[in-house]
Amino acid sequence: MAWDSSRPVPWQRLTREWLIYVAVMAAILFIFFRDSGFVGALAGLLVSGPLYLAFGYVMAKFGYQRRSLKEMKTPQAKRAEPEEKSTTAPSQRPKPAPTRRTSGGGNRPKSKQRRR
Repeated sequence: MAWDSSRPVPWQRLTREWLIYVAVMAAILFIFFRDSGFVGALAGLLVSGPLYLAFGYVMAKFGYQRRSLKEMKTPQAKRAEPEEKSTTAPSQRPKPAPTRRTSGGGNRPKSKQRRR
C-alpha cells in the first residue's frame, strides 16, 4: 500500500504494547544483570520507546494494522463451523459399497509362518 497521511495511528495501542514490553524486559534484565550494568540495559529499554512508536507510526501510515487477539479468533471460529451443503448438489454421490480392501479393518497383510 502507498503512504496515506489521513490514516489514523493507534497511539494508545502502540504505547500500551511498548509499556508491557518494557515491564517484562525490565524484570528479565533485572534478574540476569542484577550484579552488572542494569542501568545501561534500562537506558536501552527507554531508548527503544521512541523508536518503536516511530516505526509504528510509519507502518500505520502505510496501512499496516495488526489484528487483535479477538480478530484472530474470529476467522478460526468461522472456518471450524461446517458449511451447509445442499443435498441435491449433483457433485455429491453416495459412498461406494465396501470392498475387501476397504471393509472394517480386515486389510492387514497376513503374517507368514516362520520356519524353524
